[in-house]
Amino acid sequence: MSTFEGIPAAATEFYAELEENNSREWWQAHSEVYRESVKEPLAALLATLEPRFGPGKIFRPNRDVRFSQDKSPYKTAQGAFASYQEGVGFYLQISADGLLVGGGYHSHSPAQLVRYRNSVDAAGSGGQLQRIVDAVAAAGFAIEGEKLKTVPRGFPKDHPRAELLKHKSLSAGVALGEPDWLRSSEAEREIAARWERLRPLVDWVGRHAAP
Repeated sequence: MSTFEGIPAAATEFYAELEENNSREWWQAHSEVYRESVKEPLAALLATLEPRFGPGKIFRPNRDVRFSQDKSPYKTAQGAFASYQEGVGFYLQISADGLLVGGGYHSHSPAQLVRYRNSVDAAGSGGQLQRIVDAVAAAGFAIEGEKLKTVPRGFPKDHPRAELLKHKSLSAGVALGEPDWLRSSEAEREIAARWERLRPLVDWVGRHAAP
């Protein structure tokens, strides 16, 4: 495994060009750029961060086009996930727009939803989550996740944590663009600092919603 030295400018340039040339022929002609500028730097970064945030996984670059009208074969962003627990952890993405980092909980089986909603409803655990979400938002992260339009059945419409009850998944993220530190080993420290700010949210959903 190579030493992490930053994510080169060629990574974002690769995705900017891919948006205009999303074909197997173009990808095959530029596969070495993808390997050297995207996949290998991310793999080195995840290996460095693994002791603090868990084993990392780089997502497949291919799109699942079986049920999509858009038959473009490749994703226009490369995502990666670090986690000690299935469905719960820390996320990053490289695209033509630069770097995005986030974290939270993306799985939502019926049993998991029941656990999550009961924990949000309870004054102790629900109040703790509200404080965590408020702090994460104040730190500049957007609160995200799949949501219902209304409070789920069985809970009062004026519930003090109505917005959290609407969530079927819960995460937070921030788009950072292309800061100067992205091109150097300093990116490891900057990404780790932002993931640490999200750790209370990740830990909460890991305890109260995940399997």
